Amino acid sequence: MTPAQQRLPSVYIEHNPPEPHPTDTRHFFGHDQGVLVHVTRYNALMWDAGTMPVTVIEHGVPEMANVLYSGELERGIVVINNLASRGRRLGADIYAWARASMPLDLIGMGSENIKGGCGEVDNMQVPEYICRYRFFFTPIRYASLGLSLVEAMMAGMPVVGIAATELPYVIQNGINGYVDHRPSALLDVCNKLLKDPELARQWGQAARRTAQERFGIDRYVDDWQRLLYELVGGQSCLK
Repeated sequence: MTPAQQRLPSVYIEHNPPEPHPTDTRHFFGHDQGVLVHVTRYNALMWDAGTMPVTVIEHGVPEMANVLYSGELERGIVVINNLASRGRRLGADIYAWARASMPLDLIGMGSENIKGGCGEVDNMQVPEYICRYRFFFTPIRYASLGLSLVEAMMAGMPVVGIAATELPYVIQNGINGYVDHRPSALLDVCNKLLKDPELARQWGQAARRTAQERFGIDRYVDDWQRLLYELVGGQSCLK
């Protein structure tokens, strides 16, 4: 890349919350005509961006007409890559505890090495694979909002999980799913959904409406077009 190219306006997309420290980690991106884009408001809050302009563009996923929630399997599903090696941060211990207490499967890279793991599923096939399960379960303590979770909601699937990072600002308890800091409370809710498929369907329909309104692909495209226009036009990119 030439010096002239390096001086052009630029965007850095940061998908994750900061590590190793959740509040005092300085982001490395710096550019006189750059903007740092986060995918959740939580991530934007926690990163130290210094003097860099920052904005948030949340995930956007397309609706798949042939992929809709059925909930026919009286089981929950977890979608995490390499859970064994990522440990407590991604909730490996919570997953193991939960699976010992209720029917729960896991998909993702390396999942075949964990009890209850079903192996990796192609990215494009994940929504169709998971929508047969009664609910989407997330044991994650500290990570960004997963795309598979958004895809599950778009398909009409209720979400149950640890109330951490961005998730409490996506899931409304008793409306489109349930989040809590207490694993025992989550277990009670999961068992309730296993016994009451109609309740799961109602929560799933609300989850789908949330996803359509907040994570629709048209909104995503509009946000990016607006940002790029402002960046090239020299207008403010801050929101």
